[in-house]
Amino acid sequence: MTAPVFVVEGLRAATGGTVTLDGAEGRHAVSVRRLRVGEEIVLTDGAGTGAYGTVAAVEGKDRLEVAVREVRTEPEPAPRITVVQALPKGDRGELAVETMTETGVDAIVPWAASRCITQWKGERGLKALAKWRATAREAGKQSRRLRFPEVAEASSTKRVAELLAAADFAAVLHEEGAEPLAAAELPATGGIVLVVGPEGGVSPEELAAFAEAGARPYRLGRSVLRTSTAGTAATALLLGRTGRWS
Repeated sequence: MTAPVFVVEGLRAATGGTVTLDGAEGRHAVSVRRLRVGEEIVLTDGAGTGAYGTVAAVEGKDRLEVAVREVRTEPEPAPRITVVQALPKGDRGELAVETMTETGVDAIVPWAASRCITQWKGERGLKALAKWRATAREAGKQSRRLRFPEVAEASSTKRVAELLAAADFAAVLHEEGAEPLAAAELPATGGIVLVVGPEGGVSPEELAAFAEAGARPYRLGRSVLRTSTAGTAATALLLGRTGRWS
């Protein structure tokens, strides 16, 4: 088993030094995981830096000291993969965020597509966004990532079109796409942006707007995936094809 990962905001660590883990993360490490002196542990800021070491001391129920053996900083991934995720129904949004994070996506953009049954408005929208971000954080820890995916605020179709126009490769996952994503020519660097539509599909008006921004429709395979799983499947495909999984 690899060492468990815990988040330290604004992590500042040096090899040979010590770092304190307290608060909610410290409570989880001490009272839930029951870590003891001498056990391996990893601390991260979620932005690419990780401090690897062992538990040096446990204090009370929510605090421990970590003796840092090594500090690593991961470079920004290339190419960077962003998934524009249409808002699914119920808790399937958190499921999509969880599995995409575990797979290795770099950024997630919630999209209020015209055919989405779920719409984020007011306090409900703020709570839903907080859940997505918390899910990405926990899934990042669970999958031993040092760099967690960014979860943006909900975007309009106009804003999504702007993201697509700025990408080095832009695609809309669509069952009627003439070309498979597995055969698309991909950049070695820069940014890739994929659009995953809602259960009701991407509307003709949205497809037109995205096409004008330079995004073509691509299909994943013969089967039609749900909106909560398509982003994960596409991310895995791209990670393999770009060499990031090599």
